[in-house]
Amino acid sequence: MKHLLHIFILLFTINGFSQIPLGYYDSTAGKTGYVLKTALNKIITAGHIDRGYGNLYTGYLTTDSDKFYDNDSTVLDMYSENPAGADPYFYNHGSRRCGNYTGENSCHNREHLFPQSGFGRGYPMRTDIHHVVPSDGYVNGQRGSLPFGEVTSTTWTSQNGSKKGPCTFPGYANLVFEPIDEFKGDIARCMLYFATRYETQISSWGWGPLNGTSTQVYDQWFINLLVKWHLQDTVNQREIVRNNSSYTYQGNRNPYIDSPQWVTQIWTSTLSSSVEENKLASISLFPNPTNSNSVTIKNEYPIENIEVFSMLGAKVISHSTTDFGSKRVLLTDLPKGVLLIKINSGESSVVKKLVVQ
Repeated sequence: MKHLLHIFILLFTINGFSQIPLGYYDSTAGKTGYVLKTALNKIITAGHIDRGYGNLYTGYLTTDSDKFYDNDSTVLDMYSENPAGADPYFYNHGSRRCGNYTGENSCHNREHLFPQSGFGRGYPMRTDIHHVVPSDGYVNGQRGSLPFGEVTSTTWTSQNGSKKGPCTFPGYANLVFEPIDEFKGDIARCMLYFATRYETQISSWGWGPLNGTSTQVYDQWFINLLVKWHLQDTVNQREIVRNNSSYTYQGNRNPYIDSPQWVTQIWTSTLSSSVEENKLASISLFPNPTNSNSVTIKNEYPIENIEVFSMLGAKVISHSTTDFGSKRVLLTDLPKGVLLIKINSGESSVVKKLVVQ
């Protein structure tokens, strides 16, 4: 049985779990909006090394090995992964690369989340591991160059539940491709990375959701979609590991994994209720660090449930106490070490780091 990755949510500070080089984002201080985006463009352009198209498969050994769901080091493919049970099929690194395919589970290849046709198969876009991910070849072909979107009436569905059909998301009605919920935020952050990394070139490219600018980059409906997915499917440990490994591989980072709050500081969603209010924005743990094997959790809204995990993702304790539903919860009998405390309230969830001395 697989473990859902949302027990790990990046702490919204640059000193979270990511291995960010000291001073990497210093030039963003005091900036917001598209000025911040341009500052990020300069940071993630500097140091970016084009490793070549064939070497992506080498990069995937560290960026896209499944050490999070099945923990079997197979290729982690967002289009075939089943987070809640057995995968319908899997690929080992170094084998069954496309080639020809006749259906799912024939072979795997490299999926450009921002389609190659949009930038004329140019470099370094074609080889940028931050948006070029391993994929089942047949599902990749089904997606083609379709925009991402949300679908009600499907024309095709993959074995893991990814689907395509007419878009039902406000602002667009043509054919789109919808990944499963588990990876919507991951894909949104990849697409926003792409809009930032290539902002000096992208206004001249042609692909459905592009709006012809170097600032907003995408049509408003697509921005609304990406912001919604980013907020609903928050950064997880898989993304953090992938970002670190991608930095080692090609020398730059995805800033929206390192500091997710930058997304809404740069882009504005026009959907009035695209995402439920974050009911954990004011959560606090005290004392932290604690030397009494206990901690008090306080919030503006009622706390529904709490789980405690080790830094490696193993569940340590699942707490059920009489004061759940209140705005103040006391956790006791905590083991010593660095723990991750997952807290839920409504549709909102957050993970906080706690040090027990």
